[in-house]
Amino acid sequence: MHSALVRVQTVFGFFTTVAFCAAIVVALSVTLIPQTPSASLELRNVQVVKGRPHYHSPKKEEYAHIRFDLDADLTSLFNWNTKQVFAWITATYPPKTPSEPPSQAIIWDIIINSEAQKNPSTPFTLYSMLTSPPKKAAKTRKPSKSKQEVQLAPGLIRLKNSKPKYQITDISGTLSGITNATLELGWNVQPWVGALTWTMGEGADWARWKGLEGGRSKAFDIPAVKVKGVNQEAVKGSGKPEKAAEASPIVK
Repeated sequence: MHSALVRVQTVFGFFTTVAFCAAIVVALSVTLIPQTPSASLELRNVQVVKGRPHYHSPKKEEYAHIRFDLDADLTSLFNWNTKQVFAWITATYPPKTPSEPPSQAIIWDIIINSEAQKNPSTPFTLYSMLTSPPKKAAKTRKPSKSKQEVQLAPGLIRLKNSKPKYQITDISGTLSGITNATLELGWNVQPWVGALTWTMGEGADWARWKGLEGGRSKAFDIPAVKVKGVNQEAVKGSGKPEKAAEASPIVK
């Protein structure tokens, strides 16, 4: 006759087998859900500054700030197995020597959590909801229409003339004169169970998943720095905003 320990081991082994099989089914089920992401990415303006981009930078160099407009619909990436989506915008420009690969730098990123990630439900939260007495709803004034914020669904991004989170620098220390630079949208889907999935470019369809429609700006040129006789280090030390060379994008 089996002992209690053997029975516990048998039950635990059966439970792990069922959980593993269920995880495989969940991971494969998302391939049946269609994905049709789309985005419109446009350049607004490019500013080139010469100075120290960081306080720990050992020398002066050129760095660029890029403003952009982004209208993206990534809602189809969210399903019942999506935990969160990490999206970013990359600035890509050709190398100075043909033998080198193109240079890329991330200028903006965001983590978009799913509804289940924003409001997780655990046994502890269910227990607190059942045991705690109901609270009376406090009377609140309805905000005016001008102050009401539009709550977008997870995956909808609406940015107008947005500032970059990170500036662009190059290993050579110069950015002036770079041509055919582009902005591209990318993402990484992090599921609850299964493998990570990355950006699928336009035309790279797989089963019911469609590649990104749009998501790339027109080619533009990075302008040169205009020398105005202003000491950038003195401006930084005084706490005043830097004066940079501004130029409208050269769209091709």
